[in-house]
Amino acid sequence: AVGAKSPLTGGFGVGEAGGSFGAELKRSGFDAIIIRGKSPKPVYLWIKEGVAELRDASHLWGKITGDTEQAIAEELNDRRIVCTMIGPAGEHLVKYACVMNGLKDAAGRSGLGAVMGSKNLKAIAVRGTTNITGADPETIRTMARTMAEDVREGRKAAGMAAWGTGADQVSMLATGNLPTRNFRDGDFTEEQAREISSTDFMPKHGLGMEGCWACAVRCKKVVKFEGKYNVDPKYGGPEYETLGSIGSCTGVSDIAAVSRGSQLCNEYGIDVIGVGVNMALAMEAYENGLLDKERTGGVELKFGDGDLMVDLITKISYREGIGDRLAEGPEDLARWIGGDAHRYAMAVKNQAYPAHEPRFKRALALGYAVSPTGADHMHSLHDAGLQNADANGFLANGTLRALGLLEPVPLESLGWDKVRLHTVNQIDRGTQNCLLVCNFVPWSLDDRVKLINAATGWDVSTVELYNVGERAMTLARVFNLREGLTAEDDRLPERSYGPTRNGALADGGIDREELHEAIQMYYGMMGWDEETGVPTRATLERLDVGWAAQYLPKR
Repeated sequence: AVGAKSPLTGGFGVGEAGGSFGAELKRSGFDAIIIRGKSPKPVYLWIKEGVAELRDASHLWGKITGDTEQAIAEELNDRRIVCTMIGPAGEHLVKYACVMNGLKDAAGRSGLGAVMGSKNLKAIAVRGTTNITGADPETIRTMARTMAEDVREGRKAAGMAAWGTGADQVSMLATGNLPTRNFRDGDFTEEQAREISSTDFMPKHGLGMEGCWACAVRCKKVVKFEGKYNVDPKYGGPEYETLGSIGSCTGVSDIAAVSRGSQLCNEYGIDVIGVGVNMALAMEAYENGLLDKERTGGVELKFGDGDLMVDLITKISYREGIGDRLAEGPEDLARWIGGDAHRYAMAVKNQAYPAHEPRFKRALALGYAVSPTGADHMHSLHDAGLQNADANGFLANGTLRALGLLEPVPLESLGWDKVRLHTVNQIDRGTQNCLLVCNFVPWSLDDRVKLINAATGWDVSTVELYNVGERAMTLARVFNLREGLTAEDDRLPERSYGPTRNGALADGGIDREELHEAIQMYYGMMGWDEETGVPTRATLERLDVGWAAQYLPKR
């Protein structure tokens, strides 16, 4: 996990990434890294066997991630180092630049790559040599074997292990969940949706599935393309957010172009969600006559143009021409465009919508609005799985049941029952993020308690662990209040309150008053003031963070 004040939202910023950097850091003798200040010249941090040193990175500045990683490995004469780094997008302070763990895993949201770029910190290279066994290694081994067997036998994470994310985009299209042309339309054809489905392109172009450190699920696609759009398998392959954001959201269904765009995002270190939504906003504004070739530097911004999409990713990463404008947040871009562009700038707190439609998943409407980082699918409840209590439903994994949530909730509901589910789920997600546990590895809350006790030798209870997530979400709220964000920022873009032009969501949008009431219920359930969203002193004391009251706005 990477955290900082976000240059994109001006508030709490965090991003999580897979890979092996976290494990390697622990094996090198450190649990966490805090970076303060700014270097006068480009540097990278080298960590090995409990020793950390800053080294000159002037020769690395300007390099893409693959070349950076290779150059550091050669310089240190160690091919087993693990790097987290930025690419040109972070160096050029693109507001949604990401931090790359290796070449395939991104801490994508919140613009944290720009924070590293502002500090002239090109990379952190780590080499660990210490074996980490934990306090109760036998319990850890037993639980790991059980999880691996469950995955292998298809009892858990079967779809993820086989196809990764984005397996069946035809079903996503049918429900309206697949964002199409800036969340405006619902008329991607089945053929187009199928082309960007991993069940279709992996048998043709896939080289296999890979996983993060010691993971049994192995949900990460590896693809290779040759020809017009060359794609190097060392950069992995497109995940769902990539397929939905630089694919259908920009109207592009050419899987080779989308895969090439995915590689460029990994090379340059740029968030696939942010770049896709900004391109789509500019394309729609051009289509509506708010932009012309004079303002775009001669670029004709059209939906469905794979060559344009690929070219724009480079322009944005280097802030070249129109790319300089698109390197800002969606709300910033809309202000520059002018007219009514703000109505379809698909962002909350200036952070772009992920490729999940809140008009279909109503809990996401609440989740996007109140997420401390702006629109974020990882802090939110995906309620399509809560309509029933079958084996595929979220209720079946044990976590929500352990917290007393036993009944299915209709998809269209945004009443107290759905708000309660969202609140508990968001706190649980906060717990997972604090533990650095992946959502795709189906450990229940009780499982996580067993794991943390086996790893540390502590005697943590389920309630204590749950409180960790609640404390984290409340402190994130306090951080945002300190930085000037208020309840007025917990809102969706205008487009989400109306229907799509066609497709499954053409019969209506989110009810504005219903969402407002849901937000107030959420505030109350979190122990915050129902009108202002300010945590009460009693809540801070209950969570053992009474000291944070000094940062609350004065009445």
